[in-house]
Amino acid sequence: MSRKKLGVLLYGPPAAGKDTVTRALAKLESRYGQFARLKAGSGKSGGYRMGTTAQLRELEAAGDVIYANSRYGNTYVIDRQGLDAAFAAGVPVVHLGQIDGIRALVEGFPADWVRVLLWCSQEETAQRSIARGDSDTTARLAAWEATREDMDTHPDLVWDLRVDTTATPPEEAAGLIDRLVAGRSGALPAPGDQRGHA
Repeated sequence: MSRKKLGVLLYGPPAAGKDTVTRALAKLESRYGQFARLKAGSGKSGGYRMGTTAQLRELEAAGDVIYANSRYGNTYVIDRQGLDAAFAAGVPVVHLGQIDGIRALVEGFPADWVRVLLWCSQEETAQRSIARGDSDTTARLAAWEATREDMDTHPDLVWDLRVDTTATPPEEAAGLIDRLVAGRSGALPAPGDQRGHA
């Protein structure tokens, strides 16, 4: 019998804390790792597998593109081969900013996905973006608006957990997510194990 595939989907606007919560998850439990999407373009390379337009065309031709989107002048891809490798390594944490991406992933790659909404206000996104030195804060604020519209357009989407990252520390958010994953795997923390306690 094959091991049950468990993954985490983190959805939210720019600067909502997807990277920070993922780091807290990895610190809590080494099996968690951020899924490195394939990125064709320029700018930030950390957390991505940098690729070329030719590679993307090859993946598309092979039917291995599960979801692709363009933002900030780049193309970002979730591919079947990358996910297979991520699941073989542990519990992948996939960052998404589009609900269409969540649906494409849930429908296109069989796994038990824990769906988490991370949220912060537009003002908080601006402050965090400036504080971390983004050169494209205006574009990120536009993406925040697009995320809000995306949610308004898909009110039926069910979340396993909603977290206001302005009020909830990343370690606490990670603990809540870890408990959800443990419950799905049937391996709840042992008595005395404080993982996931709020």
